[in-house]
Amino acid sequence: MRADVPTAEQMRPIDNTKTHDQDHEKELHAEREYIAGLYQRLDDERARAAERYRAALGAPVDLQDGSSLVDRDAEVRTAARRISRLDIADEGLCFGRLDTRSGERLYIGRIGLFDEDNDYEPLLLDWRAPAARPFYTATAANPEDLTRRRQFRTRGRQVLGFIDETFGEKGDVAGDPADAALLAAITAPRGERMRDIVATIQAEQDEIIRLDHPGVLVIEGGPGTGKTAVALHRVAYLLYTQRERIERHGVLVIGPNSQFLDHIAAVLPSLGETTVVFMTIGDLFCGLHVTAEDPPHVARLKGSRKMLDVLAAAVADRERVPEEPIYIELADVTVRIDAETAQRAIEEARASGLPHNPARKVFEEIVTYVLTERAIGRIGKGWLTRDDREAWESLRADLTDELRDNERFRSALDELWPILTPQSLLASLYSSPERLRAAGADPALYRADGEAWTVSDVPLLDELVDLLGSDGSDGEAEHRRRAEQEYAAGVLDLMVAREDLMDDEDRLLATDVVGAEELAERFAERDTRDLAERAAADRDWTYRHVVVDEAQELSEMDWRVLMRRCPGRSFTIVGDLAQRRSAAGATSWEEVLEPYVPGRWLYRKLTVNYRTPAEVMAVGANLLAEFAPDVQPPRSVRASGVAPWSRRVTDDELPSAIEEFVRTEAEREGTSVVIGPAGVPGTVPPSAIKGLEFDAVLVVDPDLIIAEGPRGATDLYVALTRATQRLGVLHRNPLPPALSGLTDITGRNPEQAPGQAQSQAS
Repeated sequence: MRADVPTAEQMRPIDNTKTHDQDHEKELHAEREYIAGLYQRLDDERARAAERYRAALGAPVDLQDGSSLVDRDAEVRTAARRISRLDIADEGLCFGRLDTRSGERLYIGRIGLFDEDNDYEPLLLDWRAPAARPFYTATAANPEDLTRRRQFRTRGRQVLGFIDETFGEKGDVAGDPADAALLAAITAPRGERMRDIVATIQAEQDEIIRLDHPGVLVIEGGPGTGKTAVALHRVAYLLYTQRERIERHGVLVIGPNSQFLDHIAAVLPSLGETTVVFMTIGDLFCGLHVTAEDPPHVARLKGSRKMLDVLAAAVADRERVPEEPIYIELADVTVRIDAETAQRAIEEARASGLPHNPARKVFEEIVTYVLTERAIGRIGKGWLTRDDREAWESLRADLTDELRDNERFRSALDELWPILTPQSLLASLYSSPERLRAAGADPALYRADGEAWTVSDVPLLDELVDLLGSDGSDGEAEHRRRAEQEYAAGVLDLMVAREDLMDDEDRLLATDVVGAEELAERFAERDTRDLAERAAADRDWTYRHVVVDEAQELSEMDWRVLMRRCPGRSFTIVGDLAQRRSAAGATSWEEVLEPYVPGRWLYRKLTVNYRTPAEVMAVGANLLAEFAPDVQPPRSVRASGVAPWSRRVTDDELPSAIEEFVRTEAEREGTSVVIGPAGVPGTVPPSAIKGLEFDAVLVVDPDLIIAEGPRGATDLYVALTRATQRLGVLHRNPLPPALSGLTDITGRNPEQAPGQAQSQAS
């Protein structure tokens, strides 16, 4: 907000479009003409970008020079991104103007537009430009050399009106300083997706968005403080100031669930930024999309760093010595793998420092060496000495080839040092009490269906990728490449063999122009996937920046995955420790971050609640005082005048009461949700609405939500604070003491509930 957050009374909207003042109408006409000119320039820019895109697509490519194809593809992608950024600007292209004491006028908008014929004079400043910052930060006490701040009210390309704040010589503000744009935004009906706040960013938020900190930034804030929107606009700002560093590898945004990601997915594209990948923790292992959750005590076990020792022990448990010697019959001799041989090979393989699967080659080499040494000694007894190195090594080579083709030998290797995948190892661990015991794991991790993956398994699977290494499937790509080369070589041979080419010694043959490898490369399939698709399919993809929302829910093992995804340690972390519901989640930010960026992370807190009206926040604050008395709730900027209500119902009345709420809200503009404990038909659990917001919220059986688990009070706090307009509570049992202040409408017609009646009137 500007200096002090205005009260609800101060924030009354001012409708300048209704005034008949001639000066105002003249000014409005001039602004409409100027902004129409900006739209014309936008259309011209878009046409030029489209022409560059078509020209890039049609650019000739020199097949002798692969770099020209790469250059063309880069130009095509650059032009496409430019078109995308221009396309988003139609709605709200220009939303503000600044007048400085020197007489300069600066128009503020979604993108920057310049007069190329007049030394690139700025006609419209990008909201992220340094010169645009006073639009968000100037106050009566600190006007930042401004005499006026103007906010435009638009619909599509039409300017409906404007609101002015004028700053006097001593910093006083003439007229009503109400922020009508902010009021309109926070009271407008919610849609299915979050909107950007580019026109209404407040000073507290702007400071965080523009922080020049390359490392880890923690943004904490209670319900409705806009922390998610701030984080996303910070991404847009970083892409504006560090585009070359960030854009090629992109930004990863982690959210608590798919519904949340769908809700926020439109914000960055609306700001012209598309090189962003959205995932949940359950998506971070290639090929899996996991949503199931473990019981709290199991999630806590899996999320602990102690699982590192369990996983390492589980891998080591599969590197074993035989209980009885394994005999292998060769053509001239029978050899055996005994415990001593296997143990020596295991020690050598582990000492190599290689992951499990690549280290198998070392294990195999040691076992092979020992077996061939013994076999040579027996076969060559009496006639072969070590002095005859050539004969000795020749015999070793023959025996090595024979072992390599021996089915029993291959089977023994698989038994003693099997090739493992993360899925196969973890599934076999979970489904075997003996293996759990051998790995030092808690018996609670046992489950009969080892591959019934949960979200808590994903970081463990990812950890195993490093512990196990490649399982050899990477060789398939190399095999295909060689096959393509062989095919191309065959094509060239056919072309060379054609008699009509051989008759004329002066004619060039195909092999004089291109080789098989080059020919195969030219016809190789080009990777046309966008950044999100390529990143999601590549476990080793690293991002230049990562945003983690609802970060208080992440476990220690979750953080290890994310740190691997961003070696540069550039993070925007968003959360509220008071809203933590996960048993494996964070209890302090220091505990989370110090192991990775000791002393190199910043903490910022948002204190103003822009979403939740004071009446609703008061209900949430009463509950917060019970389970987190040291936490200060955020301060709401407005009062809605709609009283939250409660109604006691019987078991038989509950379904119809829920249906009545849904039917009533369906007739209103905006969104609504019914939140309840597990097992109540027609409700969704609090975990499914983390980070979301709705115009109307109905909470069912709050006492049962509290009783569902150790973090039940947190779940209820989350549920109560999702409402932006109306909150109701249905209960079959007595209300929890913290909700005793709700207006009781038991026995009244729901249509005449105080909250509903007032909201209809408003």
